[in-house]
Amino acid sequence: MPIQSFRASVQYDDFKGTAAADRADRGDASDWLEEKGLKQKEEFLLGLTLYAGENHGKHEDPIYAEFLLALPGDHDTVKSIIEKSAGPVPVRKVTTQMTLVEFFGLFKRFSVHLSTDEMLNGQEYTYSE
Repeated sequence: MPIQSFRASVQYDDFKGTAAADRADRGDASDWLEEKGLKQKEEFLLGLTLYAGENHGKHEDPIYAEFLLALPGDHDTVKSIIEKSAGPVPVRKVTTQMTLVEFFGLFKRFSVHLSTDEMLNGQEYTYSE
């Protein structure tokens, strides 16, 4: 079984940062996966990745999404297993293509912050407009 690190990376990593999202009230990523037959009810959506590549001045769909699913399917049990584990976390990875609009529709709010060479990551800043 291959081991992978849960960290965003692209060819040059010119910008690095953080992301945060709120689940949609209805039709979130877990629901979407179940509707498509890609997730069983007992699985827990532990993580997801988004990749849009080879855009040359204009985005063209599709994007690539990976959904990381864990068993058993509840937050507290999965968190406890991860905290007690000394090795890699076992997950089932579902890879699919979708439109960017479809991906963002899985969330109520979505925020991404990127900084050149991570220079602003974790920093406070002042600004003028």
